Amino acid sequence: MSSLTDSVFAAIHLISHPDPMLWSVVARSLWVSIWATAIASVTGICCGAWLAVVRFNGRAAVLTLLNTLLALPSVVVGLVVYLLLSRSGPLGYLGWLFSLKAMVLAQSVLVFPVVAALTRQCIEDADRLHGEQLQSIGAGTGLRSLLLVWDERYVFLTIVITAFGRAISEVGAVMVVGGNIEGFTRVMTTAIALETSKGDLPLALALGLVLLVVVLFLNTLVSCVKAWRLRVDGAPSDPVQKVWV
Repeated sequence: MSSLTDSVFAAIHLISHPDPMLWSVVARSLWVSIWATAIASVTGICCGAWLAVVRFNGRAAVLTLLNTLLALPSVVVGLVVYLLLSRSGPLGYLGWLFSLKAMVLAQSVLVFPVVAALTRQCIEDADRLHGEQLQSIGAGTGLRSLLLVWDERYVFLTIVITAFGRAISEVGAVMVVGGNIEGFTRVMTTAIALETSKGDLPLALALGLVLLVVVLFLNTLVSCVKAWRLRVDGAPSDPVQKVWV
Protein backbone atom coordinates (compact mmCIF):
# COMPACT_ATOMS: atom_id res chain seq x y z
CA MET A 1 0.00 0.00 0.00
CA SER A 2 2.86 2.39 0.85
CA SER A 3 4.43 1.75 -2.55
CA LEU A 4 1.16 2.66 -4.26
CA THR A 5 0.78 5.79 -2.13
CA ASP A 6 4.33 6.86 -2.85
CA SER A 7 3.79 6.35 -6.59
CA VAL A 8 0.62 8.41 -6.56
CA PHE A 9 2.27 11.29 -4.69
CA ALA A 10 5.27 11.13 -7.02
CA ALA A 11 2.93 11.21 -10.03
CA ILE A 12 1.14 14.28 -8.67
CA HIS A 13 4.53 15.91 -8.09
CA LEU A 14 5.51 15.28 -11.73
CA ILE A 15 2.29 16.89 -12.92
CA SER A 16 2.39 19.89 -10.60
CA HIS A 17 6.09 20.57 -11.26
CA PRO A 18 6.59 20.84 -15.04
CA ASP A 19 8.53 17.83 -16.30
CA PRO A 20 9.80 18.40 -19.87
CA MET A 21 9.60 14.75 -20.89
CA LEU A 22 6.10 14.25 -19.52
CA TRP A 23 4.60 17.34 -21.12
CA SER A 24 6.34 16.76 -24.45
CA VAL A 25 4.70 13.32 -24.56
CA VAL A 26 1.33 14.87 -23.68
CA ALA A 27 1.65 17.54 -26.39
CA ARG A 28 2.65 14.94 -28.97
CA SER A 29 -0.32 12.73 -28.04
CA LEU A 30 -2.76 15.61 -28.38
CA TRP A 31 -1.27 16.66 -31.73
CA VAL A 32 -1.57 13.17 -33.21
CA SER A 33 -5.04 12.47 -31.84
CA ILE A 34 -6.52 15.85 -32.80
CA TRP A 35 -5.35 15.52 -36.39
CA ALA A 36 -6.49 11.89 -36.60
CA THR A 37 -9.91 12.76 -35.16
CA ALA A 38 -10.33 15.70 -37.54
CA ILE A 39 -9.52 13.58 -40.61
CA ALA A 40 -11.67 10.65 -39.48
CA SER A 41 -14.55 12.94 -38.51
CA VAL A 42 -14.74 14.74 -41.85
CA THR A 43 -14.51 11.55 -43.92
CA GLY A 44 -16.60 9.46 -41.53
CA ILE A 45 -19.46 11.96 -41.28
CA CYS A 46 -19.60 12.37 -45.06
CA CYS A 47 -19.52 8.61 -45.64
CA GLY A 48 -21.99 7.81 -42.86
CA ALA A 49 -24.48 10.47 -43.99
CA TRP A 50 -24.29 9.21 -47.56
CA LEU A 51 -24.87 5.60 -46.47
CA ALA A 52 -27.85 6.71 -44.39
CA VAL A 53 -29.85 8.27 -47.23
CA VAL A 54 -28.68 6.44 -50.36
CA ARG A 55 -30.01 3.01 -51.31
CA PHE A 56 -27.95 0.83 -53.65
CA ASN A 57 -27.24 -2.82 -54.39
CA GLY A 58 -24.86 -4.26 -51.83
CA ARG A 59 -25.64 -1.65 -49.18
CA ALA A 60 -26.34 -4.33 -46.57
CA ALA A 61 -22.94 -5.89 -47.22
CA VAL A 62 -21.24 -2.49 -46.88
CA LEU A 63 -23.01 -1.84 -43.57
CA THR A 64 -22.03 -5.29 -42.32
CA LEU A 65 -18.41 -4.61 -43.23
CA LEU A 66 -18.53 -1.20 -41.55
CA ASN A 67 -19.93 -2.66 -38.34
CA THR A 68 -17.32 -5.43 -38.46
CA LEU A 69 -14.54 -2.85 -38.67
CA LEU A 70 -15.71 -1.46 -35.31
CA ALA A 71 -14.24 -4.54 -33.65
CA LEU A 72 -11.01 -4.52 -35.66
CA PRO A 73 -8.04 -4.83 -33.27
CA SER A 74 -5.76 -1.80 -33.27
CA VAL A 75 -2.68 -3.94 -33.84
CA VAL A 76 -4.22 -5.22 -37.08
CA VAL A 77 -4.77 -1.63 -38.22
CA GLY A 78 -1.17 -0.90 -37.33
CA LEU A 79 0.01 -3.92 -39.30
CA VAL A 80 -1.96 -2.91 -42.41
CA VAL A 81 -0.69 0.68 -42.26
CA TYR A 82 2.83 -0.62 -41.64
CA LEU A 83 2.66 -2.78 -44.79
CA LEU A 84 1.33 0.16 -46.81
CA LEU A 85 4.08 2.52 -45.61
CA SER A 86 6.97 0.06 -45.59
CA ARG A 87 9.72 0.48 -48.15
CA SER A 88 8.24 -2.27 -50.35
CA GLY A 89 4.64 -1.08 -49.84
CA PRO A 90 2.58 1.06 -52.24
CA LEU A 91 3.03 4.16 -50.06
CA GLY A 92 6.64 3.52 -49.13
CA TYR A 93 7.82 6.42 -51.28
CA LEU A 94 6.26 8.83 -48.76
CA GLY A 95 8.80 7.92 -46.10
CA TRP A 96 6.24 8.20 -43.31
CA LEU A 97 7.02 5.00 -41.43
CA PHE A 98 8.05 5.61 -37.80
CA SER A 99 6.83 9.19 -37.92
CA LEU A 100 3.95 11.20 -36.50
CA LYS A 101 2.28 11.21 -39.93
CA ALA A 102 2.13 7.40 -39.88
CA MET A 103 0.59 7.52 -36.42
CA VAL A 104 -2.04 10.04 -37.56
CA LEU A 105 -2.87 7.79 -40.52
CA ALA A 106 -3.17 4.70 -38.33
CA GLN A 107 -5.42 6.43 -35.80
CA SER A 108 -7.56 7.89 -38.61
CA VAL A 109 -8.12 4.43 -40.09
CA LEU A 110 -8.94 3.07 -36.63
CA VAL A 111 -11.39 5.86 -35.75
CA PHE A 112 -13.09 6.20 -39.16
CA PRO A 113 -15.46 3.18 -38.71
CA VAL A 114 -16.61 4.55 -35.34
CA VAL A 115 -17.55 7.93 -36.81
CA ALA A 116 -19.08 6.48 -39.97
CA ALA A 117 -21.18 3.86 -38.17
CA LEU A 118 -22.51 6.26 -35.53
CA THR A 119 -23.22 8.90 -38.17
CA ARG A 120 -25.05 6.45 -40.37
CA GLN A 121 -27.31 5.36 -37.51
CA CYS A 122 -27.94 8.94 -36.38
CA ILE A 123 -28.79 10.27 -39.84
CA GLU A 124 -30.87 7.21 -40.72
CA ASP A 125 -33.00 7.72 -37.60
CA ALA A 126 -33.38 11.43 -38.38
CA ASP A 127 -34.22 10.69 -42.02
CA ARG A 128 -36.92 8.29 -40.90
CA LEU A 129 -38.54 11.15 -38.96
CA HIS A 130 -37.97 14.09 -41.32
CA GLY A 131 -36.97 12.60 -44.67
CA GLU A 132 -40.43 12.74 -46.25
CA GLN A 133 -40.87 16.36 -45.20
CA LEU A 134 -37.56 17.33 -46.77
CA GLN A 135 -38.35 15.42 -49.96
CA SER A 136 -41.74 17.11 -50.19
CA ILE A 137 -40.08 20.52 -50.42
CA GLY A 138 -37.69 19.37 -53.12
CA ALA A 139 -34.58 18.47 -51.12
CA GLY A 140 -32.42 15.99 -53.01
CA THR A 141 -30.22 13.33 -51.49
CA GLY A 142 -27.20 15.59 -50.97
CA LEU A 143 -29.18 18.50 -49.54
CA ARG A 144 -31.21 16.17 -47.33
CA SER A 145 -28.03 14.69 -45.87
CA LEU A 146 -26.58 18.14 -45.28
CA LEU A 147 -29.71 19.42 -43.52
CA LEU A 148 -29.96 16.35 -41.32
CA VAL A 149 -26.29 16.59 -40.37
CA TRP A 150 -26.74 20.24 -39.44
CA ASP A 151 -29.87 19.50 -37.43
CA GLU A 152 -28.05 16.76 -35.49
CA ARG A 153 -24.86 18.81 -35.05
CA TYR A 154 -24.92 18.53 -31.26
CA VAL A 155 -25.11 14.75 -31.53
CA PHE A 156 -22.09 14.86 -33.81
CA LEU A 157 -20.19 16.73 -31.14
CA THR A 158 -20.62 13.66 -28.95
CA ILE A 159 -19.56 11.41 -31.83
CA VAL A 160 -16.40 13.46 -32.40
CA ILE A 161 -15.55 13.36 -28.68
CA THR A 162 -16.07 9.59 -28.71
CA ALA A 163 -13.75 9.33 -31.70
CA PHE A 164 -11.12 11.45 -29.97
CA GLY A 165 -11.31 9.27 -26.87
CA ARG A 166 -10.83 6.18 -29.03
CA ALA A 167 -7.85 7.78 -30.75
CA ILE A 168 -5.99 9.14 -27.74
CA SER A 169 -6.42 5.94 -25.71
CA GLU A 170 -5.13 3.67 -28.52
CA VAL A 171 -1.76 1.98 -28.11
CA GLY A 172 -1.32 -0.95 -30.52
CA ALA A 173 -1.44 0.76 -33.91
CA VAL A 174 0.69 3.76 -32.99
CA MET A 175 3.32 1.53 -31.44
CA VAL A 176 3.55 -0.58 -34.61
CA VAL A 177 3.83 2.30 -37.08
CA GLY A 178 5.50 4.83 -34.78
CA GLY A 179 8.07 2.65 -33.09
CA ASN A 180 7.71 4.39 -29.70
CA ILE A 181 10.88 6.44 -30.30
CA GLU A 182 11.72 8.69 -27.36
CA GLY A 183 11.45 12.34 -28.25
CA PHE A 184 9.89 11.64 -31.66
CA THR A 185 6.97 9.20 -31.71
CA ARG A 186 6.38 8.37 -28.04
CA VAL A 187 2.84 9.24 -26.93
CA MET A 188 1.01 8.82 -23.63
CA THR A 189 -0.29 5.29 -24.13
CA THR A 190 2.97 3.87 -25.47
CA ALA A 191 4.92 5.68 -22.76
CA ILE A 192 2.62 4.24 -20.07
CA ALA A 193 3.20 0.72 -21.41
CA LEU A 194 6.96 1.24 -21.58
CA GLU A 195 7.38 2.94 -18.20
CA THR A 196 5.23 0.30 -16.49
CA SER A 197 7.42 -2.48 -17.93
CA LYS A 198 10.50 -0.57 -16.73
CA GLY A 199 9.04 -0.16 -13.25
CA ASP A 200 8.79 3.65 -13.42
CA LEU A 201 5.30 3.71 -11.95
CA PRO A 202 5.19 7.43 -10.99
CA LEU A 203 5.70 8.56 -14.60
CA ALA A 204 3.22 5.97 -15.89
CA LEU A 205 0.65 7.07 -13.31
CA ALA A 206 1.24 10.74 -14.11
CA LEU A 207 0.61 10.13 -17.81
CA GLY A 208 -2.47 8.07 -16.98
CA LEU A 209 -3.86 10.85 -14.79
CA VAL A 210 -3.27 13.44 -17.52
CA LEU A 211 -4.99 11.19 -20.06
CA LEU A 212 -7.95 10.77 -17.71
CA VAL A 213 -8.20 14.53 -17.12
CA VAL A 214 -8.17 15.25 -20.86
CA VAL A 215 -11.02 12.82 -21.54
CA LEU A 216 -12.94 14.06 -18.48
CA PHE A 217 -12.61 17.67 -19.67
CA LEU A 218 -13.93 16.84 -23.12
CA ASN A 219 -16.91 14.91 -21.77
CA THR A 220 -17.68 17.76 -19.38
CA LEU A 221 -17.58 20.13 -22.34
CA VAL A 222 -20.09 17.95 -24.21
CA SER A 223 -22.40 17.91 -21.19
CA CYS A 224 -22.24 21.71 -20.94
CA VAL A 225 -23.04 22.10 -24.63
CA LYS A 226 -26.02 19.73 -24.31
CA ALA A 227 -27.33 21.66 -21.28
CA TRP A 228 -26.89 24.94 -23.13
CA ARG A 229 -28.74 23.55 -26.14
CA LEU A 230 -31.71 22.43 -24.05
CA ARG A 231 -31.87 25.83 -22.38
CA VAL A 232 -31.71 27.71 -25.68
CA ASP A 233 -33.77 25.48 -27.98
CA GLY A 234 -36.29 24.19 -25.49
CA ALA A 235 -38.19 22.01 -27.95
CA PRO A 236 -37.12 19.10 -30.18
CA SER A 237 -35.54 20.21 -33.43
CA ASP A 238 -37.30 20.17 -36.79
CA PRO A 239 -34.97 20.66 -39.76
CA VAL A 240 -37.82 21.74 -42.05
CA GLN A 241 -38.97 24.53 -39.76
CA LYS A 242 -35.45 25.61 -38.84
CA VAL A 243 -34.11 25.86 -42.38
CA TRP A 244 -37.04 26.46 -44.64
CA VAL A 245 -39.49 28.49 -42.60
